[in-house]
Amino acid sequence: MNKEQYHGGRPRSEQARKAILNAVDDLLVEVGYAAMTMKGISERAGVSRQTVYRWWSHKAEILFEASASDAEEELAISPTGAPLDDLAAYLEALVRFLAHSPAGAAYRALLGEAQHDSAVAKLLSTKDPLGDSARVVIKRALGKDMLPIPLDQATALLIGPSFFWILSGRDSTKLLPRQLAEDFIHNLQMQ
Repeated sequence: MNKEQYHGGRPRSEQARKAILNAVDDLLVEVGYAAMTMKGISERAGVSRQTVYRWWSHKAEILFEASASDAEEELAISPTGAPLDDLAAYLEALVRFLAHSPAGAAYRALLGEAQHDSAVAKLLSTKDPLGDSARVVIKRALGKDMLPIPLDQATALLIGPSFFWILSGRDSTKLLPRQLAEDFIHNLQMQ
Protein backbone atom coordinates (compact mmCIF):
# COMPACT_ATOMS: atom_id res chain seq x y z
CA MET A 1 0.00 0.00 0.00
CA ASN A 2 1.32 3.43 -0.70
CA LYS A 3 1.58 6.21 1.85
CA GLU A 4 -0.84 8.43 -0.05
CA GLN A 5 -3.66 6.02 0.78
CA TYR A 6 -3.16 6.80 4.47
CA HIS A 7 -1.56 10.24 4.65
CA GLY A 8 -3.05 12.29 1.86
CA GLY A 9 -0.50 14.43 0.07
CA ARG A 10 0.02 15.60 -3.45
CA PRO A 11 -1.51 13.45 -6.18
CA ARG A 12 0.89 11.19 -7.97
CA SER A 13 2.26 12.05 -11.34
CA GLU A 14 1.18 9.03 -13.37
CA GLN A 15 4.28 9.40 -15.53
CA ALA A 16 6.58 9.33 -12.46
CA ARG A 17 4.64 6.40 -10.97
CA LYS A 18 5.02 4.34 -14.14
CA ALA A 19 8.70 5.19 -14.37
CA ILE A 20 9.23 4.04 -10.77
CA LEU A 21 7.28 0.80 -11.27
CA ASN A 22 9.23 0.07 -14.47
CA ALA A 23 12.50 0.89 -12.73
CA VAL A 24 11.84 -1.54 -9.90
CA ASP A 25 11.02 -4.33 -12.40
CA ASP A 26 14.20 -3.64 -14.36
CA LEU A 27 16.41 -3.48 -11.27
CA LEU A 28 15.02 -6.73 -9.91
CA VAL A 29 16.11 -8.50 -13.08
CA GLU A 30 19.48 -6.72 -13.25
CA VAL A 31 20.67 -6.67 -9.63
CA GLY A 32 18.20 -8.76 -7.62
CA TYR A 33 16.05 -7.84 -4.66
CA ALA A 34 18.81 -7.67 -2.03
CA ALA A 35 20.94 -5.20 -4.04
CA MET A 36 18.02 -2.98 -5.03
CA THR A 37 17.88 0.36 -3.19
CA MET A 38 15.47 3.27 -3.06
CA LYS A 39 18.31 5.45 -4.38
CA GLY A 40 18.85 3.09 -7.31
CA ILE A 41 15.11 3.02 -8.03
CA SER A 42 14.89 6.83 -8.03
CA GLU A 43 17.95 7.17 -10.27
CA ARG A 44 16.68 4.56 -12.75
CA ALA A 45 13.24 6.20 -12.82
CA GLY A 46 14.68 9.70 -13.21
CA VAL A 47 12.87 11.07 -10.17
CA SER A 48 14.03 12.33 -6.81
CA ARG A 49 14.28 10.04 -3.80
CA GLN A 50 11.76 12.32 -2.09
CA THR A 51 9.26 11.49 -4.83
CA VAL A 52 9.76 7.78 -4.24
CA TYR A 53 9.54 8.10 -0.45
CA ARG A 54 6.47 10.30 -0.70
CA TRP A 55 4.52 7.34 -2.08
CA TRP A 56 6.27 4.26 -0.68
CA SER A 57 8.14 3.51 2.56
CA HIS A 58 10.43 0.81 1.19
CA LYS A 59 11.32 -1.11 -1.94
CA ALA A 60 9.05 -4.03 -1.10
CA GLU A 61 6.00 -1.77 -1.34
CA ILE A 62 7.01 -0.58 -4.81
CA LEU A 63 7.81 -4.07 -6.00
CA PHE A 64 4.53 -5.42 -4.63
CA GLU A 65 2.48 -2.69 -6.29
CA ALA A 66 4.21 -3.34 -9.61
CA SER A 67 3.83 -7.10 -9.30
CA ALA A 68 0.19 -7.04 -8.18
CA SER A 69 -0.78 -4.63 -10.95
CA ASP A 70 0.93 -6.77 -13.58
CA ALA A 71 -0.58 -9.95 -12.11
CA GLU A 72 -4.10 -8.55 -12.48
CA GLU A 73 -3.43 -8.00 -16.16
CA GLU A 74 -1.45 -11.17 -16.87
CA LEU A 75 -3.85 -13.49 -15.02
CA ALA A 76 -7.04 -12.12 -16.55
CA ILE A 77 -8.40 -14.56 -19.09
CA SER A 78 -11.29 -14.22 -21.48
CA PRO A 79 -14.14 -16.60 -20.68
CA THR A 80 -14.84 -19.31 -23.23
CA GLY A 81 -18.01 -20.68 -21.70
CA ALA A 82 -16.34 -24.06 -21.22
CA PRO A 83 -15.28 -24.56 -17.58
CA LEU A 84 -12.38 -26.90 -18.37
CA ASP A 85 -11.03 -24.55 -21.05
CA ASP A 86 -11.30 -21.55 -18.72
CA LEU A 87 -9.52 -23.33 -15.88
CA ALA A 88 -6.79 -24.61 -18.19
CA ALA A 89 -6.30 -21.12 -19.70
CA TYR A 90 -6.02 -19.66 -16.21
CA LEU A 91 -3.47 -22.27 -15.18
CA GLU A 92 -1.45 -21.58 -18.34
CA ALA A 93 -1.45 -17.88 -17.44
CA LEU A 94 -0.50 -18.68 -13.83
CA VAL A 95 2.46 -20.83 -14.89
CA ARG A 96 3.58 -18.18 -17.37
CA PHE A 97 3.29 -15.49 -14.68
CA LEU A 98 5.13 -17.39 -11.96
CA ALA A 99 7.84 -18.95 -14.13
CA HIS A 100 8.51 -16.43 -16.90
CA SER A 101 7.10 -12.97 -16.16
CA PRO A 102 9.24 -10.25 -14.56
CA ALA A 103 6.21 -9.51 -12.36
CA GLY A 104 6.14 -13.16 -11.33
CA ALA A 105 9.85 -12.97 -10.49
CA ALA A 106 9.06 -9.95 -8.33
CA TYR A 107 6.26 -11.81 -6.58
CA ARG A 108 8.54 -14.80 -5.95
CA ALA A 109 11.25 -12.48 -4.58
CA LEU A 110 8.77 -10.92 -2.19
CA LEU A 111 7.54 -14.32 -1.04
CA GLY A 112 11.12 -15.30 -0.27
CA GLU A 113 11.78 -12.04 1.57
CA ALA A 114 8.56 -12.47 3.57
CA GLN A 115 9.97 -15.63 5.15
CA HIS A 116 12.32 -13.55 7.29
CA ASP A 117 10.93 -10.01 7.11
CA SER A 118 7.64 -9.56 8.97
CA ALA A 119 6.99 -6.18 7.31
CA VAL A 120 7.08 -7.82 3.87
CA ALA A 121 4.90 -10.68 5.13
CA LYS A 122 2.36 -8.14 6.40
CA LEU A 123 2.50 -6.29 3.09
CA LEU A 124 1.79 -9.50 1.15
CA SER A 125 -1.19 -10.21 3.39
CA THR A 126 -2.89 -6.99 2.23
CA LYS A 127 -3.65 -8.24 -1.28
CA ASP A 128 -3.74 -11.66 -2.90
CA PRO A 129 -3.36 -11.21 -6.66
CA LEU A 130 -3.16 -14.94 -7.36
CA GLY A 131 -6.10 -15.86 -5.16
CA ASP A 132 -8.19 -12.94 -6.38
CA SER A 133 -7.70 -13.90 -10.02
CA ALA A 134 -8.35 -17.60 -9.34
CA ARG A 135 -11.56 -16.84 -7.43
CA VAL A 136 -12.89 -14.91 -10.42
CA VAL A 137 -12.18 -17.81 -12.78
CA ILE A 138 -13.61 -20.46 -10.44
CA LYS A 139 -16.81 -18.51 -9.79
CA ARG A 140 -17.25 -17.84 -13.50
CA ALA A 141 -16.42 -21.40 -14.61
CA LEU A 142 -18.12 -23.40 -11.88
CA GLY A 143 -20.33 -21.03 -9.95
CA LYS A 144 -19.66 -20.26 -6.30
CA ASP A 145 -22.87 -21.96 -5.18
CA MET A 146 -22.00 -25.20 -6.97
CA LEU A 147 -18.72 -25.74 -5.10
CA PRO A 148 -18.68 -28.58 -2.55
CA ILE A 149 -15.98 -26.74 -0.56
CA PRO A 150 -15.48 -23.08 0.41
CA LEU A 151 -14.27 -20.85 -2.43
CA ASP A 152 -10.97 -20.05 -0.70
CA GLN A 153 -10.26 -23.76 -0.32
CA ALA A 154 -11.09 -24.33 -4.00
CA THR A 155 -8.76 -21.46 -4.88
CA ALA A 156 -5.90 -23.09 -2.97
CA LEU A 157 -6.67 -26.40 -4.65
CA LEU A 158 -6.47 -24.78 -8.10
CA ILE A 159 -3.35 -22.68 -7.52
CA GLY A 160 -1.47 -24.95 -5.14
CA PRO A 161 0.10 -27.55 -7.45
CA SER A 162 1.54 -25.01 -9.93
CA PHE A 163 2.57 -22.64 -7.17
CA PHE A 164 4.42 -25.35 -5.23
CA TRP A 165 6.02 -26.79 -8.36
CA ILE A 166 7.45 -23.48 -9.54
CA LEU A 167 8.43 -22.09 -6.15
CA SER A 168 10.32 -25.27 -5.35
CA GLY A 169 12.46 -24.75 -8.47
CA ARG A 170 11.06 -27.44 -10.71
CA ASP A 171 10.88 -27.21 -14.50
CA SER A 172 7.67 -25.36 -15.39
CA THR A 173 7.54 -27.02 -18.82
CA LYS A 174 6.67 -30.28 -17.07
CA LEU A 175 3.40 -28.78 -15.79
CA LEU A 176 0.38 -29.64 -17.92
CA PRO A 177 -2.28 -26.98 -17.28
CA ARG A 178 -5.10 -28.91 -18.94
CA GLN A 179 -4.32 -32.01 -16.86
CA LEU A 180 -4.15 -29.86 -13.73
CA ALA A 181 -7.55 -28.38 -14.59
CA GLU A 182 -9.01 -31.88 -15.10
CA ASP A 183 -7.51 -32.98 -11.77
CA PHE A 184 -9.00 -29.91 -10.07
CA ILE A 185 -12.48 -30.68 -11.37
CA HIS A 186 -12.11 -34.36 -10.47
CA ASN A 187 -10.95 -33.50 -6.93
CA LEU A 188 -13.92 -31.17 -6.47
CA GLN A 189 -16.30 -33.93 -7.55
CA MET A 190 -14.75 -36.26 -4.96
CA GLN A 191 -15.56 -33.85 -2.12
